[in-house]
Amino acid sequence: MAEGGNVLPILFCIRDRHDLVLVILAALVCIASAGGAVMLLRQVRRSSGRLRRKWLAIAGTVTGFGIWATHFISILGYDPGLVTGYHPLPTLASLGVAVAMTVLGFTVACARRGRWGAVMGASIVGGGIAAMHYLGMSAIEMPALFRWDSQYVLASILFAIAPLVLALPLAIRGRTVSSGIVAGALLVLAVMLLHFTGMTSLSLIPSRPAADPGLTLSPGIMSVGISAVAFLTLVLSVVAAAISRNATLAIRAKQRQFSILVKGIADYAICMLGPDGRVTSWNEGAARLFGYAPDAARGLPLDAFRELAGGEAQKMLSAALREGSYSGEGWHLRQDGSRFWAHFSIQTVCDDEGRHMGFAKITRDMTRLKEDQDRLEKMRLQLDTAMEHMHQGLCLFDASGHLVLRNRRFLEMWHLAESDVGPGLHVSDVQAMAIRARTHGGEEGMERQLETMRSLMDQARDTPSGSPVVYDFDEDFIVSIATRLLPDGGWVSTFSDITERRQSEARIAHLAMHDGLTGLPNRAHFNERVDTEIELARRTGGRLGVAVLDLDRFKEINDTRGHSVGDEALKMLSSRLRDVLAGDEIVARFGGDEFAAAKAFRNDGEFDDFVRRLASCFDEAGTANDNDYVLAASIGIALYPQDGNCREQILNNADLAMYRAKASIGENICYYEKGMDEVARDRRQIANDLRRALERDELAVLYQPQRSLRTGELTGYEALLRWRHPVRGAVSPADFIPIAEETGEIFAIGEWVLRQACHEAARWPEQCKVAVNISAVQLTQPNLPELVAQILLESGLSPRRLELEITETAIISDKLRALHVLRAIKGMGVSIAIDDFGTGYSSLDTLHSFPFDKIKIDKSFLLQAHERPQARAIIRAVLALGRSLNVPVLAEGVESDVQLTLLEDEGCDEVQGYLFGRPASAPSGRDDGEERAKAQARAQGL
Repeated sequence: MAEGGNVLPILFCIRDRHDLVLVILAALVCIASAGGAVMLLRQVRRSSGRLRRKWLAIAGTVTGFGIWATHFISILGYDPGLVTGYHPLPTLASLGVAVAMTVLGFTVACARRGRWGAVMGASIVGGGIAAMHYLGMSAIEMPALFRWDSQYVLASILFAIAPLVLALPLAIRGRTVSSGIVAGALLVLAVMLLHFTGMTSLSLIPSRPAADPGLTLSPGIMSVGISAVAFLTLVLSVVAAAISRNATLAIRAKQRQFSILVKGIADYAICMLGPDGRVTSWNEGAARLFGYAPDAARGLPLDAFRELAGGEAQKMLSAALREGSYSGEGWHLRQDGSRFWAHFSIQTVCDDEGRHMGFAKITRDMTRLKEDQDRLEKMRLQLDTAMEHMHQGLCLFDASGHLVLRNRRFLEMWHLAESDVGPGLHVSDVQAMAIRARTHGGEEGMERQLETMRSLMDQARDTPSGSPVVYDFDEDFIVSIATRLLPDGGWVSTFSDITERRQSEARIAHLAMHDGLTGLPNRAHFNERVDTEIELARRTGGRLGVAVLDLDRFKEINDTRGHSVGDEALKMLSSRLRDVLAGDEIVARFGGDEFAAAKAFRNDGEFDDFVRRLASCFDEAGTANDNDYVLAASIGIALYPQDGNCREQILNNADLAMYRAKASIGENICYYEKGMDEVARDRRQIANDLRRALERDELAVLYQPQRSLRTGELTGYEALLRWRHPVRGAVSPADFIPIAEETGEIFAIGEWVLRQACHEAARWPEQCKVAVNISAVQLTQPNLPELVAQILLESGLSPRRLELEITETAIISDKLRALHVLRAIKGMGVSIAIDDFGTGYSSLDTLHSFPFDKIKIDKSFLLQAHERPQARAIIRAVLALGRSLNVPVLAEGVESDVQLTLLEDEGCDEVQGYLFGRPASAPSGRDDGEERAKAQARAQGL
């Protein structure tokens, strides 16, 4: 019987009752079994599913076999001297219990984590080992009774369980070799403590004879069976060791490859995070991307690398833990504070049992892509903005004819809503929607418009140059359609609303061919029409009549009643002329107060009626702005073909007839007659030659002396213009001066005469003046006073030696303006003389209006003085008027002694005429002594 509570009996049992050699062998088998169990359990950890269950079965079987072999080897080493054999059934049952309970215990320990899982697994495995031990002991056949010490039995069971509570977690979840050794040692310790404590509790009492050897297994057979099981256990342990080693090497190789792969990835930053979201390790790509030293980032939280609001990092980790992964984009921060845009994903990392171990964060720098996307987005927005602000409608179609995009302007042009036309709609449907929205007529009108639009768009698409086609939808909507083909087979069509442009062009075209004030055709329109009618008359043998109308004294209406009244008068007349037209007759306004009319006719009666209708427009007075006025016109008529064979000739001859009508008293309609154009042609030729007279040095200034009747002395010269034409010879001033005034050449010629006269007079004695005539047209020259002052300054002539002669008619035509100019000139010291006095309409009023320095009696009175008493009376009256006004009087055209005597008798101051000298070249180049002596002799004789 064992001694309770003392370990010495256990030691005595080992020493006295066991064969130490077999005990050592049992220990070796147990160690091998324990090593195999640890390696196989760790293999279970690395597997899952069906494979995991297979590895659990293998691990339990190997361990069960090893423990069973260990037990029976120890039993064989137990030598009470009474053993005769072993019952087969309990022996095999003990093996089955060992295997089954070990598999079950391992399964529970692997399935359930934590402390209770280890306790439950250790209890099952330890209980199984104890059951195997005592069931195996019951299989022993010997002539003795077994007595068990319950305390040692209980102690053996606890010894079997307690070490396994520590051994199983180390074996299953341990990763190091040392943890595996400790787990194996604890497993061996549990088996050995169970066996030797259990054997110590046993006491044998001889009581019965040995059993029949045929019904038991002899120790020899047991030795062979146990050896086989032990060998199998060793083989399985070796296989388990090899499998574990290969698995470990494979895992290490994969880990090494994965490490190389991870570290070698340059484009991705891979960070391993702990469960708390802090960095535990990362690859070189992460160190380079975030700018940290390899170990500097260890322990940093996730929000150290991103611009995150408070708590956002934890939300991301929670989402990754909940969903298994989390992806996103955002700005990340480097250690130096710079930013970069990155795409990242956070993966949850778990061990083989599914326990959360941390996170893996994979980050890729997408800054350039972000910039490109932002640039593309900006370009897209700009494109969208440009498209939405285009004044053209735009539609983009793909190669199959389906709409890809369209802008808002297209919808506005065709009165469509946003929902009417969207991407994917076929071009035919787009066209139908547009026509339906625009068409207000019936189905027939819509089909016609749709067919037209489709035809024009096809035509635009087939035009290689992309030239637009114009679609006249109606008068209020005209659209230009242009199409450009794309490389992929699609095309883009643009729609331009050109309605306003067309209307503007029509208005411009109308204005180009019509008068802006009256709306009548203008000169260009009239010329085209006359050319057409002349060509038609030439082919058909017809006739054409052209009438030119020029209003009489229309300027008086503008001057006295205002231009607004004048415009209303022109509108009224235009309306009357338009109302009397019939058929293909035309009337046009050439400008100002000039009109023209034309009619194609076959007989004279037709044209006479046309002329009467035109003349009737002037029969009634007109009223505008409460002003009554009377319009009259001079009408000149020329006919095709008798008066000319082209438009220019017909119009020119009608002008000539009109001027004749204007010059005729009591005749306002005049037909062209042959010979009228000869005078006009001659005047035009003179005008053309006069333009080049100065350049050709054909003009000359002659000087006629002026003398005092009281002293006989020379007082000055009058500068007289002469033209020596290379073909015509001497041309009278009376012929070319009016033409020069009409053409405006008088300005250049008058300036030249004044300059020549002043430069010549500057060479004369101080008492001699020079008199220069100024025409009525020159008085309208705004800068005439400045021109006179400039010439005096250039020539050095004193203003008091210059005398300008002005006719009464020059003042009357624009009296206020003329007097203003004359006062400015007189203010410089220049003398002003009134020429041809007595021939005007209001000579006395003219003398009253301006303080003239001299009065010149026209030579016509002297020529008639010896025949007509009235002429002599006028001379006396003028001389008396001059004396009363204290203005000297000069008589022109003195050619005889009788005339001179008359002037001397009446007290004339100065004389000028052939009697004292003809107009001659510049006095500075000739001798006037003879004329001077003759004048002095006459003065002494008196």
